[in-house]
Amino acid sequence: MRGALEVADIFRTCGPAWRGEQRAHLSLAQLKVMSAIERCRSAALGGHVLRCEGCGADQIAYNSCRNRHCPKCQGSAAVRWLEQRQADLLPVAYYHVVFTLPAPVSAIAYYNKEIVYDLLFEIAARTLRTIAADPKHLGARIGATLVLHTWGSALTHHPHVHGIVPGGGLGLDTDRWVGCKPGFFLSVRVLSRLFRRLFLEQLELAHRDGQLRFFGEYAHLADPQLFAQWLVALRKVEWVVYAKRPFAGPQAVLAYLSRYTHRVAISNRRLRCAQRHLPLERLSG
Repeated sequence: MRGALEVADIFRTCGPAWRGEQRAHLSLAQLKVMSAIERCRSAALGGHVLRCEGCGADQIAYNSCRNRHCPKCQGSAAVRWLEQRQADLLPVAYYHVVFTLPAPVSAIAYYNKEIVYDLLFEIAARTLRTIAADPKHLGARIGATLVLHTWGSALTHHPHVHGIVPGGGLGLDTDRWVGCKPGFFLSVRVLSRLFRRLFLEQLELAHRDGQLRFFGEYAHLADPQLFAQWLVALRKVEWVVYAKRPFAGPQAVLAYLSRYTHRVAISNRRLRCAQRHLPLERLSG
């Protein structure tokens, strides 16, 4: 059932003026997303007529835009993702892991999303595999399902990776199952230290190759010497890694992650007070 206010309403009402003001800063992809959301489930995308055989009443159903950024779309895709992941679960204990970037790295990630997000995935996975393969810790080859979150509960930029990981894996030289200690997966301190070292090494290489861009208060980091000093400070702080066995089981973690695999931060249900500032007569069409 349609709510009182939708993101599409705001885009239709305020979008033309905002696009005019920001046209020098908007990409073609961003413009396409706005257009898709504005047209979603409207006559602009066409539709079909549903007729009740009993009473003969007609109902028009307009087509969806199916854009991954649309608050009204992708629900069925999230359900399919959840069903597929649940079908892959093994009859073993699972652990919920989270790798979080510290605030300074998050700040430059905002302007270097593709590079930094790729590194976050790659280094989180490599860290898990490396420590798990060490005989001093587990001595096994493991797998994991990782999902990227780029915002926090307050809708601020907060890149972190959630993972659901079996509590064990296959032996290094055999197909024998090697399980972790009951209630304990891998040391978060060890994971954190390796994650920090590997990530900063790759970030330094990306800077050396000229792949990073810096703006505003971080513009000075384009200088190699200043960037090296910035890295020194990051090597001295603790990087947050979480690893716990979920109380409600892996199904609960997967259900939580599925709500974000095919959805963006600004959903219609988050809109509470904006209608006060929009002309209601322009929202009724």
